[in-house]
Amino acid sequence: MSSFPSTAALIVRQTRYQILYFLRVPVALFFTIILPVVMLVLFNALFGDNTITTDEGEWPIRQFYTGGLAAYTAVSATYSNLGNMVPIRRDEGILKRWRSTPLPTWAYMAGLILSSVVIAIVSVLLMLAMGVVLYDLQIDWVKMPAAAVTLLVGVASFAALGMALVSVIKTASSSAAMVNATILPLAFISDVFIATSGDGFLLKVGGFFPLKPFVNAFQDCFNPFVDGSGFSPGRLAYVAAWGAVGLVIAIKRFTWEPSGAPSRRGRRSRKAASAAE
Repeated sequence: MSSFPSTAALIVRQTRYQILYFLRVPVALFFTIILPVVMLVLFNALFGDNTITTDEGEWPIRQFYTGGLAAYTAVSATYSNLGNMVPIRRDEGILKRWRSTPLPTWAYMAGLILSSVVIAIVSVLLMLAMGVVLYDLQIDWVKMPAAAVTLLVGVASFAALGMALVSVIKTASSSAAMVNATILPLAFISDVFIATSGDGFLLKVGGFFPLKPFVNAFQDCFNPFVDGSGFSPGRLAYVAAWGAVGLVIAIKRFTWEPSGAPSRRGRRSRKAASAAE
């Protein structure tokens, strides 16, 4: 008899399984990967010949869109994907059934979250490759370590925030509305679709939430007017702090059973009462 798989093997297998599951769900595949690619092509077709004037100078809008939409794709693959898919699996009883198997629950969750991180990284690489091939995106290799670190901090933080959102979503029917209501409006004031400047109220709101700091930090790695290594330690620390808060909320509030299902303690109490009768 073979020995029980190692921790690393369990996580790798679960990650592979979750990626295969994701690829077999057309809706998740479209909104996570295909839609940002369509937006990149569409925005560049409409506005690609223009430039954006920032505090540093005039920036080709193609580079702006590629960096911003690549960062948004990473958020979509982690925050939006987890926020949509996990409640569905919970309401269908899939999480409950997985919990009853010999597989450790932490291994299942690690595979689920890591799969979203892998999908995010692959999606970002696809967007950047399209930017280089189709839209003359200039790669400054000195800044690529900063881009990699920024991406890792961002996907980890937004994965934690996605699980925090899952912990407060009651039913799968409300998950899409909750996800879109919390991320789409922010995208318009976080330099994803529109370059913003000034210190108006909406811009302050955008700066408070983690999407804009993440997008700006990632865009700086492709901004020709940003000198040096491209690292934005202040922004990364801010995004990581949001991720830490999300992780705490997820750990404290996450439930495996559908909303309205009795807790284990409640079931034990009812069983004891039935036995006493």
